[in-house]
Amino acid sequence: MTYHSEPQDFSDKRAGYERLAAQLGSLLGGETDPIANAANTAALIFDALPELNWVGFYFLRGGELVVGPFQGKPACVRIALGRGVCGTAAARRETLIVPDVNAFPGHIACDGASQSEIVVPLFAAGQLAGVLDLDSPRLARFDEVDGRGLERLAQLFVAASLV
Repeated sequence: MTYHSEPQDFSDKRAGYERLAAQLGSLLGGETDPIANAANTAALIFDALPELNWVGFYFLRGGELVVGPFQGKPACVRIALGRGVCGTAAARRETLIVPDVNAFPGHIACDGASQSEIVVPLFAAGQLAGVLDLDSPRLARFDEVDGRGLERLAQLFVAASLV
């Protein structure tokens, strides 16, 4: 399948995420390789959503999160569970929305431009497999609608790649 980038309208976030989920389902259709799917998922989200400066995956390896495919500046390679926003979301096993990363205890600053962050845990066969991480240069960029929309995209990625 060839994906052609087109401007995304997120003036209605719920509808925007529905369109994005349909695009991701089509993009991942028939492909099962987790690296290829993570790369395309990160690229699609980075291209589609406004006001982002980093989108990517961290996968659970040997009890810690290890960076996977992403879009943005170079990132921390390994993150301990419970450390930073990614490690905290993974340890709690719940989506974490941080309106101001500078107010988050233990925030790991890979890109000084990042002001807000959302991290969605990935579950395969009921087990933590990693996280999907998005950063924004705008304070309070993410809300509950983003949380639900990104959880849906994460589920599509896991269903295609990690089962």
